[in-house]
Amino acid sequence: MRERPGLVTFRGTPATLVGEVPEIGAPAPRFTALRADLSTFSLADVGDRAVVINSVPSLDTPVCQTQTRRFNQEAAALGPGVKVLVVSTDLPFAMHRFCATEGIADLETLSDHLECSFGLAYGLLMREFRLLARSVLVIDRSGILRYRELVPKSGQEPDYERALAEARACA
Repeated sequence: MRERPGLVTFRGTPATLVGEVPEIGAPAPRFTALRADLSTFSLADVGDRAVVINSVPSLDTPVCQTQTRRFNQEAAALGPGVKVLVVSTDLPFAMHRFCATEGIADLETLSDHLECSFGLAYGLLMREFRLLARSVLVIDRSGILRYRELVPKSGQEPDYERALAEARACA
């Protein structure tokens, strides 16, 4: 398994990213994760919609909460041709509780805690913490990866405008 040390930090500590890194313009790697109801999600489930994937370390942290709230607000404006996902290694129950408390209903949360399938497929699993690095990915309707932002410091937010512009272009 490929390892890339020092590209990101989590709370000031350098982390090693584990997994493969798909190229922009290549088919998006398939992965599975758990939905809030513990059913299995597959990337194939989104059909011919574009996909925005928000990878966050934990919805129990302020920046992850802000990122999730922001993409929830933007999801409706992106229209039915775009599916917005938030993926973390949090338990499905914790993710569901956060969304219920915050009134987040326009995106889907997915838990990668069981197999880290998403984290390994996209090279976003922080080995030292078994958490996902903060990242935003956009996949077009044909299943091609069109945008990838890896946020180097876990306490920073992603570039929302660039990701949203790419999502609109892919819709």
